[in-house]
Amino acid sequence: MIIQVNTDSSIENDSKLTAHVESVVEKALGRFSDKITRVEVHLHDENAHKPGDHDKRCLLEVRLAGLQPQAVTHHADSTDKALNGACDKMKSLLESMLGRLNKR
Repeated sequence: MIIQVNTDSSIENDSKLTAHVESVVEKALGRFSDKITRVEVHLHDENAHKPGDHDKRCLLEVRLAGLQPQAVTHHADSTDKALNGACDKMKSLLESMLGRLNKR
């Protein structure tokens, strides 16, 4: 499972952030790693330098082997909360989608 981290210009993408994002994603989606080929994480600060509630956005796109890509978005007041929220949504989506496919 390849994890690619993308940020906008207002969020500094350094090795510490990348390592943290990879850790969170692997923990949340690790049980699906045999079906996932790539995960793209897009972190954005929608208000840039202005303060505000729920202005951090995480878009999580998962590429599945032999299936269409799936994406979820979560807004929060910090990038960490946005990442965790998006991972929870993706985990739920994959459990539901792959569960239905396994029943067929």
